Amino acid sequence: MSDDGRLTTMEPDPVWDEDSYEETVETLRDLDDDVVFKIWGGDWCKDCRSQLPAFGAALEAAEISEDRIEHNPTEKEDDGSKTGPGVEEYGIEYIPTVVVEDTETGEELARFVEEEDVPIAVYLADELDGQVTTTN
Repeated sequence: MSDDGRLTTMEPDPVWDEDSYEETVETLRDLDDDVVFKIWGGDWCKDCRSQLPAFGAALEAAEISEDRIEHNPTEKEDDGSKTGPGVEEYGIEYIPTVVVEDTETGEELARFVEEEDVPIAVYLADELDGQVTTTN
């Protein structure tokens, strides 16, 4: 975690290829100011270190402003449970977890939890694609 409370694992992967994810980036860009991305992770976490840099690169490529990205550094207790900001409120058990919420209503629109068959950005863009066209 950086001095400002940001997850260092969210630093964009410099070799991430935006052209390979054109539709994903466009969907995320189309979200405009309608959503906030709430990210739970730990710089100590192997899954976070492997997945979050590409997600950070996708958010950067989509020009998502920093004020719409909320970092929630998470620690692991001896019993395996997670602690940190919003962990109980959002029922965070596994990391990385990314929750996308509507900025106006606070409604949860999509959630990525730890591992899917596709990268975080692709998973969320697929989940949000139908919702984007109805909100803009």
